[in-house]
Amino acid sequence: MSGRTHASRAGRLRGAGMAIAAGVVALAGCASNPTEGYSTEPPFPANVQTVSVSIFENKTYVRDIQFDIADALIKKIESTTPYKVTGAGFADTSMTGRITNVTLRQLSKSTATGLAEEDVLVVTVDFEWRDLRTGQPIVERRGFTADGLFVPSRPSSEPIDLGRFAAAQALATDIVGEMRSTW
Repeated sequence: MSGRTHASRAGRLRGAGMAIAAGVVALAGCASNPTEGYSTEPPFPANVQTVSVSIFENKTYVRDIQFDIADALIKKIESTTPYKVTGAGFADTSMTGRITNVTLRQLSKSTATGLAEEDVLVVTVDFEWRDLRTGQPIVERRGFTADGLFVPSRPSSEPIDLGRFAAAQALATDIVGEMRSTW
């Protein structure tokens, strides 16, 4: 019995040693500078701790979509970045933007009725993430788009609001992705 315990303990130690060795080799392959390959550095700029998120200016006919985008952006920043969202007077940086276009595209239609079966709401924004301490832009993008799919036909009968919500969520995810350090 003790021979079997000794053998299983040796096997576990050997397995743990191999795992540690693999980890050391993997870390040795990482660069300290993200532009040189894989990195162990955090993906977000370390000199930023707070972000102010403004409600995007809406230049389209679609009402209240700017509130959906602001809400989604605040939640995404808070949940997936090391940053805290605060008011403009207390923030290191600010996120501002403008909704420039919202279009509805039909993906498919019923052959029997000709009515839309799947639609996509496409939202285009311009946004800027600016360092309020220096006045310099950190990230600036024009013509940034995201879309949200919804099914208005029966039996689903999903409202356009579902597409608007999905587009706002996708925009928030993509904008936060742009906040990562330059790779």
